[in-house]
Amino acid sequence: MNKPSFKQHKTTNQEELQGKMASSYTTLCLILILSQSLPSSSSSQETSFLDQKPTAYEILGDYNFPKGLLPKGVVGYSLDTTTGRFSAFLNGSCSFSLEGSYQLRYKSSVNGYISQGRLSRLEGVSVKVFFMWVDIVEVLRNGDDLEFSVGIAGAGFPIDNFEECPQCGCGLNCSGAKRKVSKIRSNPFVSSS
Repeated sequence: MNKPSFKQHKTTNQEELQGKMASSYTTLCLILILSQSLPSSSSSQETSFLDQKPTAYEILGDYNFPKGLLPKGVVGYSLDTTTGRFSAFLNGSCSFSLEGSYQLRYKSSVNGYISQGRLSRLEGVSVKVFFMWVDIVEVLRNGDDLEFSVGIAGAGFPIDNFEECPQCGCGLNCSGAKRKVSKIRSNPFVSSS
């Protein structure tokens, strides 16, 4: 009769061992699942870095334009990369003078189409020519110059005039030190290209 009890005792030990292994395996799985669901500081920083949307100024750079085409204070933008349709949003309208001779005005929304070296069908940006405001409808990058068109006329400026963003109200002269706009490369708003 001893033999049957030995087998029965052996079976009980195997069952206990299998039960303990199953319990340990379940505990290990729970720990792994929970550790994956808890954010670690490094992974959350990586995620937030990867999820950051570029600024409107960075988008201009992606299309070979300087950031100074937009004034400081752009609060958002939209871009359809398939069509190039874009909009940049300001808190309100914005106007300023450059070197005292060029007055610019931005509406609270600037819209148009963007492609490499070309902003077209612009709406929301105007320049004062003589005594009237005219819309800037296109900007082309031509080497180290930017060519602005108001439809029937245009003017070219060195690209380094647009390295910094003007500020609403005071343009580039907000700190009291006057910054001159470089000479125009072609007659301002006289000939069409």
